Amino acid sequence: MKIDIWSDVRCPFCYVGKHKFEAALEQFPHKDKIEVVWRSFELDPDLKTDPDRSTLDHLAESKGISRAQAERMTQHAVKAAKEAGLELNFAKAVVANSFNAHRLMQFAKIRDLGSEAEEQLFKAHFTEGINIDDKTALLQTGISIGLDEKEVGEVLFSDAYAGNVRQDEADAQTLGIRGVPFFLFNDKYAVSGAQATGTFLEALTQSWNEFEKENKSKPIIITEGEACSMDGNCH
Repeated sequence: MKIDIWSDVRCPFCYVGKHKFEAALEQFPHKDKIEVVWRSFELDPDLKTDPDRSTLDHLAESKGISRAQAERMTQHAVKAAKEAGLELNFAKAVVANSFNAHRLMQFAKIRDLGSEAEEQLFKAHFTEGINIDDKTALLQTGISIGLDEKEVGEVLFSDAYAGNVRQDEADAQTLGIRGVPFFLFNDKYAVSGAQATGTFLEALTQSWNEFEKENKSKPIIITEGEACSMDGNCH
């Protein structure tokens, strides 16, 4: 069963939501039959990268408030992250456009490392204060999760996977997604936001039960008559 997750690595609640969802998945008895597909969503596509400014300063300026007020605004996210075992440092996180980070994630998906890419990008942005729009830094991120250095370089220093990012965003628009994280279970059930682990587990269970009903591998045979098998036997 497939689960699509629209996310932006600049979104603190996407980071929290990822860990709460993964905690639910660990408890799910059919976790080995779940395919998680990470999808791109830019919260601010027009954001100009400025590594000399912190996300906290940017928030204060964009909202027209003091830095202290901006810090208070982020405390809810910081607390939610701490409860999930994560560290958010808005004063350290730099202002960076996430488009190139999304392109890296799209490539990582092809190598079955989409979740690993998301995790490292979140950590780089929110905890380590790394510029996630810097291609050299992204190259190191790709290498750290096991991607080939040459291949990552070819992706980053070109426009590769830009179309994949745009397609994900177009799909989000079609679905009416206006905020992230957004989780779509089996193309039918949606969970919006960094919900509790129990909520994710409930969504997994409900969608799995329906998925099983739709995908019974064998029909129930009421009666059998003459037939021919693939080995050439007719009886």
